[in-house]
Amino acid sequence: MPGVEGAGALNPNLRINAKTGKHLSAKNYIAGILGGDISILSRAITLVESTKPDHQKLAEEIINACLPHSGNALRIGITGVPGVGKSTFIESFGLHLITQENKKVAVLAIDPSSEKNKGSILGDKTRMEKLSQHEQAFIRPSPSAGSLGGVARKTRETSILCEAAGFNIIMIETVGVGQSETAVNSMVDYFLLLLLPGAGDELQGIKRGIMEMADGIAINKADGENESRARNASLDAKRALNLYPSSNGWKVPVQLCSALENKNIIGVWQDAERFERHMKTKGFFSKTREDQASYWLRETITESLLNHFQTNLQVKARLHVLEDEIKRNQISPFTAARELIELFTQSP
Repeated sequence: MPGVEGAGALNPNLRINAKTGKHLSAKNYIAGILGGDISILSRAITLVESTKPDHQKLAEEIINACLPHSGNALRIGITGVPGVGKSTFIESFGLHLITQENKKVAVLAIDPSSEKNKGSILGDKTRMEKLSQHEQAFIRPSPSAGSLGGVARKTRETSILCEAAGFNIIMIETVGVGQSETAVNSMVDYFLLLLLPGAGDELQGIKRGIMEMADGIAINKADGENESRARNASLDAKRALNLYPSSNGWKVPVQLCSALENKNIIGVWQDAERFERHMKTKGFFSKTREDQASYWLRETITESLLNHFQTNLQVKARLHVLEDEIKRNQISPFTAARELIELFTQSP
């Protein structure tokens, strides 16, 4: 399926132009992305995901050149417990945006469990068969390995390239649950929480922070025998939302929908549009994006420093010794940590 890009796209000929046999330059990549060339976009994203230093350097050059051409898309985060029907919802939602709203849609995924079950995400994405085959859609699974912070950062960089390529709706899906919601919320404009009918017990299991992050809630699978249960779930969600006062004057809406039957998908979209207008009118929209950029600056610094620290040969050798001493209660973890940090800062 041409609309689905998998982690297996990484290959030694990544930067080879299939027509000329020559390596693609940064200018080739940038021109291709700005021209909406999906093949070039896919290759550039694989550069972003690569851990090779030369790939990372080239990716940074491409991203910096694309930045002035990004920022015009609405970024929507979508999360929900397993079984809520995220893939079916995203396909239905994406097709509505393309066919009824004349949008170009990119779907990206963040999966903190991908390091354990490599390749599973691609199987999830291929369930969006109709959406993946549409020429105005682009579906990209997250990398098949790496820390959550690293995967999330690469997803944010990928969204910049997608926006520069002309996609005006970026949907970022959390495949896992828990910490990934925080990562997604730090890179989107509108955060949508999907719930199941009869979600009273489910709400008790959802972390308070996830409810606080939600800008909109949709009770999916509100069809057939589930309709009355969905209405009850809507009331439960509204009661739960009363516990979390808004800091931007927005009252979080709760919609009933059925992705399987394409029921009230338009209502979910209209909520996102209303939220965007509200945030821009109140002056919160650009401020939130500025705060997100600062957040990712600090996150990237932390990740980079941690990586350098953990791969430092002197630190690695001393770490094993100190760990043994800690186990024998010969030194406290705090003293050991200070010693390792001092060793790291004094390393050439």
